[in-house]
Amino acid sequence: MKVLIADKFNQSGIDALNNTGCAVVSDPELTPDSLPAAIKEHEPDVLIVRSTKVPKPCLDAASKLSIIVRAGAGYDNIDVAAASAKGIMVANCPGKNAIAVAELAWGLIISCDRRIPDQTIDLRDGKWAKKSYAKSRGLFGRTLGVVGIGNIGGHVIDRARAFGMPVVAWSRSLTDDRAEQMGIVRVDSPIEVARAADVVSVNVALTPDTTHLCSVAFFDAMKPGAIFVNTSRGKVIDEQALAAAIDAKGIRAGLDVYENQPAPSDKASDIPITHKPGVYGTHHCGASTDQSQEAIAAEAVRIIRNYKIEGHAPNVVNLVQKTTATRLLTIRHQNKPGVLAHVIGAVGAADINIEQMENVIYQGGEAACARIQLDSAPSQSIMQQINDSSKHVLSVDLTVIE
Repeated sequence: MKVLIADKFNQSGIDALNNTGCAVVSDPELTPDSLPAAIKEHEPDVLIVRSTKVPKPCLDAASKLSIIVRAGAGYDNIDVAAASAKGIMVANCPGKNAIAVAELAWGLIISCDRRIPDQTIDLRDGKWAKKSYAKSRGLFGRTLGVVGIGNIGGHVIDRARAFGMPVVAWSRSLTDDRAEQMGIVRVDSPIEVARAADVVSVNVALTPDTTHLCSVAFFDAMKPGAIFVNTSRGKVIDEQALAAAIDAKGIRAGLDVYENQPAPSDKASDIPITHKPGVYGTHHCGASTDQSQEAIAAEAVRIIRNYKIEGHAPNVVNLVQKTTATRLLTIRHQNKPGVLAHVIGAVGAADINIEQMENVIYQGGEAACARIQLDSAPSQSIMQQINDSSKHVLSVDLTVIE
C-alpha cells in the first residue's frame, strides 16, 4: 500500500507507516496546484494531509486513491463531496489536538483580558505604560460562555474551573442531565450564551449549519466589553459583524482563524480585522504543539493500519448514516466460493440495486451470513431463484427496513 504525505508529518508517524509495510512518499512542500501531478505520478492508495487543500482536480487525478486521512479534526480543506462521488473515504483524527486548542483558547482569553501582546509591543518599543495596563477586569467569578461542547469545548470548560469561572453553554448534543453532571448551565441557543457570558469561546465544526453561526444578532447580544475567542474555523463567524461590535461595544477578540486566511505556504497576510485595537490573533496554530502532533500522527497511522489489515477505517466522515434501502435480504450459507456471486447476479438481473452489504463468517469457517440492503423488494420468483441458486444456501429471508 502506497501512502503520499502532502504536508508536514511527524517522523514517528512515517516510521510507523514504514514498519506497517507501507511505501511512504513524503513531500511537505506540495500545494493544491502541484498535488494533482504528484498524485498522478505516485498513484497512492492513501493520501495524508494536514493543511494542504485537496480540491476536485486532485481527486480527478487519482486512479488508485481510496482514502484521504486528514491529520487533524476539521476536514473543510478537502472536497468531501468530490471524494464521495469517486468512492474515496475521508477520515479524520478527532480529539487528538483538543487539549492543544483549549490551551491556546485560554492563552487568547488571558491576552484579551490583560492585553499581553500590547504590553510586549510597548516594551519592545521602549515604552513604559504601567498606569494604562494596570486596568483589567480579571476573570475570577466572571461567566464563561461556550458554544459547542465537543472534545475541545470540554477541555475549555475543565480549565475554567481553575479560574473560578461559572460556565453557561450551548451545544446541539448538550442535555440538561449532562450539563448537571458537568456542573454547567445549559441554554437553548448560541445567542443566549452571548447574552449571558462575559467571555465567549467558540468550538464548533464548520458545516452549512454553523457558517456565520456567530452573526450580527449574536454580537448584538454580547455584553459591552466582553471577550470573544474563536479557535474553530473562520467562517463560523461573520467578521464584519464582529468588527462592528468591536467598534460599537468595545469587545475584545482573540482569533486563531479567519474567514479569508492565507494558505499555509503564503508568507504574507492581509486580514483586516487583525489591525483593529483589541484584536489578538494567532496564525491558525491551535493544534500545533509537539504533544498534539505526536497524538495525531499515531491516530493517522492507526486509521491506515486498520484499513490495510481489515479493509475498513475508523473515523470515516463521508459514509451515509442511512441508505435508501427498503428491504434487508439475509442469506445464511456455507462458506464456499460462488454462493454470493449467484445471489448478486439474480438481484442485478432483476434491476434491484444493492445499497449496502456485509458477510460475516462464523467460528470454524464453515458457515457465513450475508446481509444485503436492497432498494426494492425482489419478487417471489427471484427469492426462489436465490434459494435454489446453490446447494450451499442454507436459508433466505427478506424483511422490511423501517
